[in-house]
Amino acid sequence: MNFLDAKSAPPREDRLHASIAFGGKCAQVRTCERALANGCTNLSARSFSMAQGCQFTLSLAILNTLRNAVVIMHGPIGCGICSTGNIGTNKSFKQIRDPSAEGLIWLSTNLDESDVINGGEKKLQEAVIFADREFRPDTIIVCNSCVPALIGDDIDSIIQELQQECAAIIMPVHCEGFKTKLMATAYDAVYHGILKKYIRRPDLKIPIWESDVDKFRETYKRSRNVNILNVGSMSRADEVELCRLLEALGLNVTFIPCYAEPEDFQYALETSLNVSICGTHDDYFVGHLEEKYNIPFVVDTIPIGRKNTDRWIRKIAAHFDLQTQADRLIEAENVVLSEALEPFRKVLSGKRAYLAGGEVRILATAEILQDLGMEVVGFKAHHYDKFAEPIFDALENIDEVQFSVATNQPFEMSNIINRLKPDLLITHTGGNNIAARHGLPLLPLFGPTYNYCGYSGVFEVARRLNKIMRNFEFNRQISLNSPLPFKKEWYEKDPFAYIKYDK
Repeated sequence: MNFLDAKSAPPREDRLHASIAFGGKCAQVRTCERALANGCTNLSARSFSMAQGCQFTLSLAILNTLRNAVVIMHGPIGCGICSTGNIGTNKSFKQIRDPSAEGLIWLSTNLDESDVINGGEKKLQEAVIFADREFRPDTIIVCNSCVPALIGDDIDSIIQELQQECAAIIMPVHCEGFKTKLMATAYDAVYHGILKKYIRRPDLKIPIWESDVDKFRETYKRSRNVNILNVGSMSRADEVELCRLLEALGLNVTFIPCYAEPEDFQYALETSLNVSICGTHDDYFVGHLEEKYNIPFVVDTIPIGRKNTDRWIRKIAAHFDLQTQADRLIEAENVVLSEALEPFRKVLSGKRAYLAGGEVRILATAEILQDLGMEVVGFKAHHYDKFAEPIFDALENIDEVQFSVATNQPFEMSNIINRLKPDLLITHTGGNNIAARHGLPLLPLFGPTYNYCGYSGVFEVARRLNKIMRNFEFNRQISLNSPLPFKKEWYEKDPFAYIKYDK
């Protein structure tokens, strides 16, 4: 798996053979993934596409959270401008960890038509030097957008030269949007930069792979230190809940990469186990740490829903021979949760729900809905790969439920919703503007201030579902006054009419 000698991480189309276009049933997509080592949906595409995702933007979702860092967006001013919407959230979440933390600081090299002809290297040099002298950060992160990659700016050589002049560590992240149709490649791009620049012994200024690590392995193999790989869609309440559960087993928990400091990554090797929240997010990072440093990891399910949380805890406990303690904890938590959910089942039982977003997240959230007696009528995943498979195990009677794969593509989702006629939509934050026009109750799939993970997350989702099902007048008024932009003829067509399967 070692890709660290390369300038950038490979696209996930090549590394994981993930699917970006599919329309069918849950049973079909699962069978297809198992049928071939590379997944028989891997080569599918669309003859028409609408609102594709961009890995540059998704990379920023992680990078903007890092503390004591300046982010330089090397590209036109429009690339990454979405960061302006995250300034308040980023500052608040950083200050939860460190009250003296500053908010998000980002710069743009603002490439224009002249730079496309003459190159943007000089602007990048000036931006890096300015960031180092003006803000004195621990790290300067240079994100490479499409334009400098297309015109051939040599980002790595510039950074290597400037590193001698700057006090900050300069980290390149090659996340050009045009290089992949799978925007989740962004996670690999970020981890690629972190692995090359941040993972080092805390007492030395050289990367640990240049030193002897054997003496460290034995020490931390016997410890109860656990790294939990958090994601940008998690809230601090989610972290508190997962920390509570693992500390009940006597484990010491550290969260990386989101909202971490560069110094935190120096200690990433001082752990007995790396634990993934989401395989889609973390496999590149934990895979390299196991291969290079023999640190085991857990990539299995996401702790959303009681069955998934039970399984997640047991997987971690097994590594430390704490199965008995884990069983007692799980039993006690489930007794309290079952009693707490009973009032909500009376309102929610029998309601029909459609879920759209990341593959791991929508399948895990569906388990909460089934726990409440609701019916899942359809899924729309951003992409599909092997990391979805374990989460299907928590679901019941799911084989005939519709499953589509599409990054955004709101025209397909509107057609599907019109056919399935659900009572409720649970959709990815950022795509809710179209979803709301259907006039249905709508729950965001994640939120920076809400609890979704662990047992308390199940209760919180149930509480919020109960609230929105009782009053969704706002969305109803949106549907009456802001109709969907698609013609009637489109709703009469097969929603998957534009998907092409390469035989």
